[in-house]
Amino acid sequence: MSYCVNPQCPQPENPDNVKFCRSCGTKLQLNDRYRAMSLLGEGGFGRTFIAEDSDRRNAKCVIKQFLPLPQVQQNPDMLQTATKMFTQEAQRLLQLGDHPQIPTLFGDFEQEGRLYLVQQFIDGKNLLQDLEENGAFPEAEIEAILLDLLPILQYIHERNIIHRDIKPENILRRPDGKCVLIDFGVAKQLTSTVLVKTGTKIGTEGYAPIEQLRGGKAFPASDLYSLGVTCIHLLSDRNPDELYDPINGRWLWREALMNRGIEINPRLGKVLDKLVQEWVSDRYESADRALVDLYWLPPQFSTPASPSANNPPPAKIPQTWKCVHTLTAHSNYAIDVAISPDSKTLVSCSYDKTIKVWDIVTGNLHGTLSAHTGWVSCLAISPDNQILASGSLDNTLKLWNLGSGNLMRTLGGLSGYAISLAISPDGILVVGCFDNTIKLWDLNSGNFIGTLTGHTGYVESVCVSSQDFTLASGGGYDDHTIKLWDIDNGTLKNTLTGHSASVRSIAFTSDGTQIVSGSEDKTIKLWESVSGKVIYSIQNPGWVQAVALHPDDRIFAAGSRDSTIRLYHVENGEEFATLKWHSGPITGLAFSPDGTRLVSSSWDKTVKIWQAIL
Repeated sequence: MSYCVNPQCPQPENPDNVKFCRSCGTKLQLNDRYRAMSLLGEGGFGRTFIAEDSDRRNAKCVIKQFLPLPQVQQNPDMLQTATKMFTQEAQRLLQLGDHPQIPTLFGDFEQEGRLYLVQQFIDGKNLLQDLEENGAFPEAEIEAILLDLLPILQYIHERNIIHRDIKPENILRRPDGKCVLIDFGVAKQLTSTVLVKTGTKIGTEGYAPIEQLRGGKAFPASDLYSLGVTCIHLLSDRNPDELYDPINGRWLWREALMNRGIEINPRLGKVLDKLVQEWVSDRYESADRALVDLYWLPPQFSTPASPSANNPPPAKIPQTWKCVHTLTAHSNYAIDVAISPDSKTLVSCSYDKTIKVWDIVTGNLHGTLSAHTGWVSCLAISPDNQILASGSLDNTLKLWNLGSGNLMRTLGGLSGYAISLAISPDGILVVGCFDNTIKLWDLNSGNFIGTLTGHTGYVESVCVSSQDFTLASGGGYDDHTIKLWDIDNGTLKNTLTGHSASVRSIAFTSDGTQIVSGSEDKTIKLWESVSGKVIYSIQNPGWVQAVALHPDDRIFAAGSRDSTIRLYHVENGEEFATLKWHSGPITGLAFSPDGTRLVSSSWDKTVKIWQAIL
């Protein structure tokens, strides 16, 4: 069926095979491309239609038609404001539409005196529809919504845009569970202070904060307020006006939950309370600050009972690790990361066959290295900060000058591609291979040293102790062991058994006395490296694909197939933080040598830089 968009058409429904409305004669295909199929909704400023795009194999899209109410059309000031709001939505979508949780703009145009914009069709219900069908949202769902939406708000606020109308109707949930923020018609630039004359409301009463309703002013904290009210509405299944006491100036959402016998998690409660503070200065200043409180609980610190000049208390362990940069230049899975010894340069590799070199402080891309002809699988940087080594499924190793990015040497002849790399303090390149072997090269000369054999499965992970140059290797497939080698003479020193699946990642403590390992058996183990004794074993929700030790040896990070990074105390194995921003399995982790940053790579094609916050 085709639907006529003429507002005066008495019978807008038409068969698919006609070009002009049989009732009023209006052309049914807009801009010679878009054909409305059904009316989706209508409001004070216009109507929306489900449509088909003939230039995209009749893919679904959404047409928005500017059609203000008669009282708006009769008021020049209101009409001017409404027109501005409609046209600026196209500008905002064009600016923001590369975000996967903001609709993409396909077109905006005028036809027969009416304004239209066309945007991506989002398959899903809005959160108000979900509430009406299923009732109040459970606490865990509210937390998931906040974790999903706060990064979107951070994204738009960093681009100097405020949405100004966050509410359940403007949040769609796709079948994959991800939320999509829609309706940027009232969005404004941060650089202006008043969108329209004082007295004209921009936003939805009940969700909009006082500064927005009184003076038309809006800040990032204004969107955060509206998001907080939205969550309270969904959590309580009560309209916002019913949950606010205007006499005492306080929200009553906790009381509403208590009357239903529901006690909220203190951490989530703290976040919601701060989001909906009346005064802007009392709210979170940015979305990422709300995420900090939502993600992490403070860790337990252990310090000497009686510190002295000779035995000073250790520096505090960072309470949180804030995601300060998300790097999106890779077009396929990001597989591994490495950080230079001077803590200035980050290198990442991907199945897009490239290596990216970044400034770890700013997140700026320095350049792309593109000599490999197969997926790039592993990276390592020499202790002298000069050489970057890379391994690929093209069965070669490449050595690059880290400063210039120039290719120095290609090492070939591998019978099984490189899965893991490490470089010893004295410059030996260690390569764990798919053919169950470990290959050794002299990094500076490029001369081949030899092959270590003994694993019965491919070598998933390698690392070298900085103290005694012991090499540790982790077996994959049906080899679940960790083997310790004397790297000088190539002899096997010990075999550690205890994992029941592939050992995906291993790391030595700085003194070489302990090893952290992560496995597909969903465990993390801490070992005594000499005796091979397991000190403790931690059960993880998903496969452990990456581990990294902080330089001070007091904490370590573990990246999982469940898309999370968990932080643990080395001393007792207690988890103290969970980082949840990735949307795909974690593939690589590295702490900067100065201890201030953690870097992660993921199947979601991104690399994230996390900064320590004390």
